[in-house]
Amino acid sequence: MATGFALCMACVLLAVPLLAAQDPSSLSLEHYSKTCPNAEHVVRAEMECAVRADPRNAALMLRLHFHDCFVQGCDGSVLLDDTATMVGEKQAEQNVNSLKGFDLVDKIKQKLEAECPGTVSCADLLAIAARDAVVLVGGPYWDVPVGRLDSKKASLDLANRDIPTAQQGLLTLISKFWEKGLDATDMVALVGSHTIGFARCANFRDRIYGDYEMTTKYSPASQHYLSKLKDICPLDGGDDNVSAMDSHTASTFDNAYYETLIDGEGLLNSDQEMWSSVVGYSTADTVSKYWADPAAFFKQFSDSMVKMGNITNPVGGEVRKNCRFLNT
Repeated sequence: MATGFALCMACVLLAVPLLAAQDPSSLSLEHYSKTCPNAEHVVRAEMECAVRADPRNAALMLRLHFHDCFVQGCDGSVLLDDTATMVGEKQAEQNVNSLKGFDLVDKIKQKLEAECPGTVSCADLLAIAARDAVVLVGGPYWDVPVGRLDSKKASLDLANRDIPTAQQGLLTLISKFWEKGLDATDMVALVGSHTIGFARCANFRDRIYGDYEMTTKYSPASQHYLSKLKDICPLDGGDDNVSAMDSHTASTFDNAYYETLIDGEGLLNSDQEMWSSVVGYSTADTVSKYWADPAAFFKQFSDSMVKMGNITNPVGGEVRKNCRFLNT
């Protein structure tokens, strides 16, 4: 409750819950140890079923967590539906055609509410599910600090401004990560999540009809792959056609994605920039390191995921009962 409002009626004060600012240091591994000790087991069980049914669900949950954390912090704001009084983030340029998995979030939340009503936040749900998604397709495990609150508002403007796009140059991308307290090493590791998942033709058309051949040094093998990409993504139309961002092992979380960059075959311009940009000497070294040393990639990815997950919304919030709507 804002301090500028002088409410003198005790009954009103008691009826309106106070919203404390969220401090990242309040996150802990034990937050639900007494109030919902099975929270992680519930999330893991649902994620196992979802990934077994369709491995692409892993990338969907990981992407939701990323896009959530880059707007107002990791506060579940990306999950809010539009209402008569609020336009949410789902219609943002980088979200409207690429974010999916909301039904899976609903399913997990329903199970959590049955287990521990009003206890586990949607923001924590996303953070835990993203970790489990990575593990279930071969990636590293990390402990997820929990205790996040769910935002009581969303921001379409911030989503359009803060979420990196496929067409942006390296310096712009680095600055966007820096604004969130993430450095260039974090960026190269976190973008490694593109080792799973798919991109829409609309996001890689400029790349394959632009400098793709130059970055691959016109190699015959790359020419064959480029021809396939152009079949998927013509100059006109087919915006929603998709291609894997890792052409080697699209359903496995590994370091093969970095080989595509070194070969000049990165699907997205923003990804290839980390290797090919004239100002990318430091990011190129990191790309080389992660391709040569998968253990180093896994370690940094885990550390960077925790670091990103610790970006909280300083305004505070609530624990939503339904991830799509504010509590009434």
